Formats: sequence, structure tokens, C-alpha cells
Amino acid sequence: MDQITSADAAESYAAGLLVGRRTRLRVLEEADLPVLDRWWQHVDTSALQRDAVVTQPAGAVSEQFRRWSANDPTSPDVGFSVVDLADGQLVGHVTLWGANWRTRAAELGIVIGHEHRGRGLGTDALRVLLRLAFSELGLHRVELRTWAYNDVALAAYRRVGFTEEGRRREVAFHAGHWHDEVLMSVLDREWAGRQR
Repeated sequence: MDQITSADAAESYAAGLLVGRRTRLRVLEEADLPVLDRWWQHVDTSALQRDAVVTQPAGAVSEQFRRWSANDPTSPDVGFSVVDLADGQLVGHVTLWGANWRTRAAELGIVIGHEHRGRGLGTDALRVLLRLAFSELGLHRVELRTWAYNDVALAAYRRVGFTEEGRRREVAFHAGHWHDEVLMSVLDREWAGRQR
């Protein structure tokens, strides 16, 4: 990342901070909530998001998305709606939560609507969020957890620089079998090294 040396450079940096090649991160809007809630509750993908396939009433997770997206300047926790640059359509949500100023670490969460998967939008949104985490928020470490069978997510996380740190063995029970949870992280210097 180049150093900012003028007002023009600062404005250019800020204008591009939340924009990737395919996606843009923006503030959560009320109209996003029913769509995000529907994606989070989608029965076909609930085994990817949670440790139990149970649905909740419509609107049950709206407050969760509001909390994730409060973007309070006194906290390093942030959350954004993800939109497709091509058409401005909402495609998902990303968040950094549980951040700690002392350790400069946060946990990453992402949901991409099932109808928008397989197009690289999630991977692009991850890159944008990591740029924000390391270049603007001053985080040192971003971590996440996912199920060992979520091969699509694992591949995307590896593409943007995450490394597997370990596993919580047999913590999710789906389809009559126990499954591991994979713990991954990326450090600021690792991410910076991939940007050259």
C-alpha cells in the first residue's frame, strides 16, 4: 500500500477502500434485512452456517445483522452489505466482530445468497474486507471458523490468504455423523505479502 502524501491521494484511497473488482461494501439498509434473513434461514444452506438445521421465524436474525452493521466508531467491529458492482444488487453480507484493541484481532463472518454463489463475489468481498481490516482498522489478525465439509468456503478462504490453524474435532452433528470445525486465520503481514 502506497503512503498517502496529498489530499488527492487520501480521497482516492478512501473512495476505493470498500470497492473490489466485482463487489462493493456498503452500509446496511433496512430493505436488506428481509433478504439477508431469508438467506440466513434458507434450509438448503443452514448446515453451512450453523451446527443444527433448524429454521426460525422470519425476521429472527434481523437484529443480529443490525448489531453486526452498527459500525460504531468506538469499536473495531464492522459489518457491510455486499453488492454486485455490475448491477448494484445485494448479494451478501460481511462482518468483523469480537474485535479487541489490545490483540488487534477479529473474527470474520460472511453470507452470500445461495443464488449468487459460484461467481467469485464472495472471494472478492473477502479481499475488500481484509483490505479494510489491515489497511484502515489496523487489525493484526483476522480469524474464522467453518465446517470441514464446506469445501467451497475453505477454497475461497485459502485463495485470499487464510491458513488452517487447527480443528475442533467432531463438534457438529449433521446427517447422523460428527464433523470437525476448521479454525483459520490470516495475519496482516501475510495479507500484505500477497498484495505485491
